[in-house]
Parts: sequence; C-alpha cells; structure tokens
Amino acid sequence: MRHRPLRHTGRGNLPPELSRFIGRGAELAALGRLLEDSRLVTVTGVGGVGKSRLVLAAARAATEGAREAAEGAPRAQEAQGARGARAPGRVRHRDGVRLAELAGVRDPGMLELTLAEALGLTDHTTRPPRTVLAEHLAGQDLLLVLDGFEHLVEETAALVRELLLRCPGLRVLAAGRRPLELEGEHVFPLAPPAPAEALELLAVRAAAADPAFAVTVANRTELVELCARLDGIPLALELAAVRLRTLSPAQVLARLEDLFGLLTGGARGGLPRHRALRTAIGWSHELCTPSERLLWARLSVFAGQFDLDAAEYVCAGPDLPVEGVLDLVGELLAQSLLVREETAAGVRFRMLETVRLYGAGWLESLGDAVRLRRRHRDWYMGLATWCELDWFSPRQYEVAALVEVELPNLRLALECCLDEPDELHLGQYLAGTLWFFWAGCGRLTEGRHWLDRTLDAPGGAATEYESSRLKALWVLGYVAALQGDATASMCALHECRDAAARSGNRVAAAYAVHRLGCLALVSDDMARARELLGGALEQYRAAGELNSNVLMCQVELGMALAFLGDLPGALALCGEVREICEERGELWTKAYALYVLAYAALEAGGAREARRLLTECVEVNHAFNDLIGLVLALELLALVTVAEGDPAEAAVLQGAAEPLWGGVGLQLFGSGYFNAPRLLCRERAGELLGAERYAAYEAEGRELSRESLVVRALRGAASAPRPAGAPGGMPGPRLSRSTAPADQP
Repeated sequence: MRHRPLRHTGRGNLPPELSRFIGRGAELAALGRLLEDSRLVTVTGVGGVGKSRLVLAAARAATEGAREAAEGAPRAQEAQGARGARAPGRVRHRDGVRLAELAGVRDPGMLELTLAEALGLTDHTTRPPRTVLAEHLAGQDLLLVLDGFEHLVEETAALVRELLLRCPGLRVLAAGRRPLELEGEHVFPLAPPAPAEALELLAVRAAAADPAFAVTVANRTELVELCARLDGIPLALELAAVRLRTLSPAQVLARLEDLFGLLTGGARGGLPRHRALRTAIGWSHELCTPSERLLWARLSVFAGQFDLDAAEYVCAGPDLPVEGVLDLVGELLAQSLLVREETAAGVRFRMLETVRLYGAGWLESLGDAVRLRRRHRDWYMGLATWCELDWFSPRQYEVAALVEVELPNLRLALECCLDEPDELHLGQYLAGTLWFFWAGCGRLTEGRHWLDRTLDAPGGAATEYESSRLKALWVLGYVAALQGDATASMCALHECRDAAARSGNRVAAAYAVHRLGCLALVSDDMARARELLGGALEQYRAAGELNSNVLMCQVELGMALAFLGDLPGALALCGEVREICEERGELWTKAYALYVLAYAALEAGGAREARRLLTECVEVNHAFNDLIGLVLALELLALVTVAEGDPAEAAVLQGAAEPLWGGVGLQLFGSGYFNAPRLLCRERAGELLGAERYAAYEAEGRELSRESLVVRALRGAASAPRPAGAPGGMPGPRLSRSTAPADQP
C-alpha cells in the first residue's frame, strides 16, 4: 500500500509570551546547560511553582539557537562574527522546538495523536501513530517540550523512551509533578523562587492589575510576609496580586486563614488547573492513590520538617501499615508533594505550606485531626525525653542540632497540650524537659514563654500531676535567674521547694535548692550561694542523681568559691567536673568548668593557660549558641588579652562582647563579681590606650558580627595587630573578693 505523504507545518508552535518572565535567571541558565548534555530533562515541582513558565522560557531560548542554525552559512557566520563566539549548544535543534500540552489529555489513546498534532503532522494512513512519530523524527534535530504529563506518566514514559531510542537527534524537555523515571533522565527539581524574586513577581503582577500599586516603606514588610506565607509559589503570588487590586496587603494577610477561598480567579484563558490554588493542588490530589492521599492528610499534622521515623509512628495504623509508609513517602516525594532536605540532624522531609493546608483540610473532613494531633504530640514528648537523657553524653552536639530542627514540631506539641485543659500537665512536662535547650542553646526567652504559659493557664496548678508542675517550676526559676529576673525566679523556686517538701519529692527539692543557689550566685550573695549549692549537691548525691545539672551545680559552687578567694577549693571542684565530663563526653558543663579554671589561672598570673582554657570554652559555647557562656568567656578573654600586653585587641573584644548581652537579659546579671573582668579590662586598657583610643577600639568591636568575633577571639592575641609601644606583658589582674567591685555596672 502506498502511504500518503505526511504534512507538517512550521518550525515551532510555542505560544507568545503575554507577560514578562520574572527572575529564575540561575535556573534558566542551569536548565540550558543540562539541555546541552542530556537528551531528556524533566523539570519537577509542586503545582503552581512555575514549571511551565520555566520550560517555555528555556524552549524560547532554544528556539533562537534553532533559528540561527537553520539560517545556514553566510548570514549565521556573519552574525556570529559580529557577536563573537557562539554559546555552546546553540547549533542544536535545527529542526525547531515543539510544545505538546498534555494536561488536557484524558484518554491515553490520544497521547500519540496529541504529539503528532503538536509536531504539525497529518497522516491519513492506517499506520500506528507511534510509528508515524518515530519515522518523522528519526532524521530530525528537534527539541520536544512536554508539559503536564503526570496523569499519564506510564504511557508518556513508554512513548518517550521509544522515541529517544529510535530518534537520535531528538531531545525532550518535560515539565510535570513527578519524573518519568527513565534511564538517562536528568531530573531538575524546581523550588519556589528566592524571596527577592518572589517579591518582584508579586509587585509586577500587582502593578499590572492596578497601575497605582507600588512597593513602599509602609507596605514592604507585609508584602514580604505575604510572599513567605505563600511559600513564594508563583501561582499563589499571581492570584494574590489580583486580590491586591481590592484589598490592602494587611487585609490579604488577615484572610489567609481561608487560603484556598481567597486565591481564586486567575486570568481568563489560562489552564483550568491554574484558575485557583485549590484546583492546582487538587490536581495533584486526584493523581494520588487512596493510600497516598491518606498519608498526605496525616502528614499535614507536622510543622516544618520531619523524619521517616516520626512519619511512621504518627501516620501508620490498620488502614496504613507502618511497613508501607516508606514507599508512600517515596511516591509523594516523586510527585513533588514532599521536599527532601539535608539538615544538621540528618535527612528530613517537608511539605510546602500550601500543600500542607490542603492535606489538613482533608484530615479535618475525615474526622481524624484530633487523634493525629495527639499522636504527633506523643511522638515529640518522647523525642524530648530521649534528648534530655542523651544530653548527658558524647552526643550533645547532635541533640542540640536535632532539637533545633524539630523545634517547630515541639512548639506544635506544646500548643496541643495547651489546647486541652486536661493535658496541661503534659505541656508542663514538655516545657520543663527542654530545659537544656532553653538554657544551653540560647533560647531563654522562648523557654520563659512556654513555661509561663503552661504554668499560668487555667488548671495549670492542679496537683494530680504534681511532678510535672514541679519540674516546670524549677526550670522557670532557672531561666528567670539567667535572665536577671530575680523576683520571678525566687517565687517559682520557693513554690517548687515548698511543694516538693510537702509531697516528699526529693529530686524536685534538690533542683529547687540548686537553682536558689544559682540565683544567689548571680545576685552577688556568695555566702548564701555557697551554702545552697553545697546543700543541693548533698541532696543530689542522696537521691542518686548524676547528670549535667548536678555537674553544673558543682561548677557554680566552684564559681562562688573562686569569687570568695578560695582558689584551691574552686580548682578542686571544677577539676573534678572536667574529668567527669571528659569521661562522659559532656561538653556544655565542661565549658563552664573551664571558665572557672581560667578565672583561677588568671588570678594566679597564668594568662597563657587562661587563654588556652578560654579558647576551648568559646568554641563550645559558640557551637551550642549558649550566649551566656560565650559572653562570660569573651569578657574574661578580653582581660587576658590586656594581661598579654595587647590593650587595643582587648578593647575590640570588649566592645564586641557587650551587645551579646542584649540577647540574654540584664547585662552580667547586674552582678559586681561577674562584672569585675569587664571593669578591670576597661580600666587597664583605658590607662594604656587613653580614653579616646579605647573608645575607638571598643566601637570597632561593636561592629563585628558574632561569627567574626569568635574567629577573632580564637585567633588569639599573638596574631592580632599590636599598636606601637604596647607592652609585651603585665601581671595578672586580681579578681577575687578583695577587688571585686560592689557597685553594679
């Protein structure tokens, strides 16, 4: 049978660009490079993230190269000579760039015909359409763009594989919510644009809808927040821009509780799935299996990142076996409904907020939201308990990193406890259990917030679960003392001690006495601190307690002895703590022990030894983000630097350390003893430099970032520039009771 000739028209069918393509310069360049080296590139991402716009922009760039290649020798060579060397890859796609829109194809049998139509082919024979496509493309150098294939992924993958095998000049650029999973495929995951690009997109689209719109000083903060709340997803921003024609940015923000009801009404003539955010996300939902939809709904109870173990515990059940969760997570990841992220605590998964909110709506409709929130809370209660126990171990850094990553979920668990009056005791337990994070990792203000809320909430004074309340009380007393709030600290600790005595809770009583001793220490009542801290140590030992708190009590007793001039006693106590910490791999308490040992060394004239100890102290406290430990060590290190003969560098360190107290609370607790190094440093360095030069160096220090400050402190005085005429050394300053100033800073 004689075949009728194929008819094809034109060299390209890309739609005209109706609005300016904004941002994505880095992604566009990267995609262009991939197309030079790979025959199949698939751009994946969640609905509305801008996959279609990006691949069309890349296709238009490729069209320019195809046009130049097709023009042939003289004109192309002339143009090339005028412009210089041609960019790599521009000689490809001589036969053009073709776009096939597959989102509207529901019948798999129409897939080949849709591609044929996109290629401009008309064939009236009885040959299979796939054969027609392969024969037509066999000798061509062409870029085929496929958009919206995810609902036909199996059929599309099979067709693309065959065409790539039979047509060596063919390249495919695809855009979908999941990869085709073919050999040789290069997947290009597309994340939402950077914050600056998101704001630019919102502003340009809002100005197009309302020429009077502009980003101003008055509305910029709200617009930035709006971009963040919408995850920077271009579709969401485009829909929000339309609303800005009617509402102010503040009003749009206020209505985001009904996110999917608010963001509707895209441009006429656009794809139906892009007319509303709910529809765009719902399209992905339709493509999921029932099990995938169920997991999606249940994963919506997480805030921020979560790991596989948490997902398996919280989401599994009789209708969703735990052994199947891993594969389902993989499927949601493949469909761009989950994002995989490497964190300091390992691999985590995350849903964009728009995707999470859609799943949360389904979870509510299933009537399972309350149960899932409780399972979520229970998991993070267990996580916090494990972290508290593991804090006294060589894994302290890992524990700190884990809690930092999981903090959004821990906050959500705390909120869950506060939402249910009968479970306030769980919130008190959780807020108290995280003491090591509040005090040891620079989170005093947040810790105070949760402790106050769980203790002050109606029903928070119930005695049925008294041990949880007692724990929250002593932790509140500890946090308030470190913030310099003596009144709140005293009230909480006395309440804890008295209630513990009534109930016979020896451990809670020991903690209350310990923190009262800590309060006396930072309040300059050294005799009282020595008495209370010594008594607390005896109670800890009688109760069989040994952990970071017990060792910190011993360190604080050593501080009191050092401030009172008993350096041998301080050295004995803190030397023992140092040994135990090194045996157990504990670092946080050890850093405070090193501070006391450095203090004693400096008192004895050993500036070099004090610097060695403080260097390690600074490193540890900076790694934990413990601002109190860091600033104390830096203040003492500045005094060491004076003793080493570099008053200029000492003034810089002094100036840089002072602003850190703003992140803690009352500067140096208002304590004359803790303030002594700073005052002595200012006095000694000021005498050597003069008031004007000292002030200039101190101002220089205040401009340093914390990272720069730590690097400079660790570098040491030996390599720091020394002003001409500075002495090479001086006797160690006296810091004990005989010279500690009584007046406060």
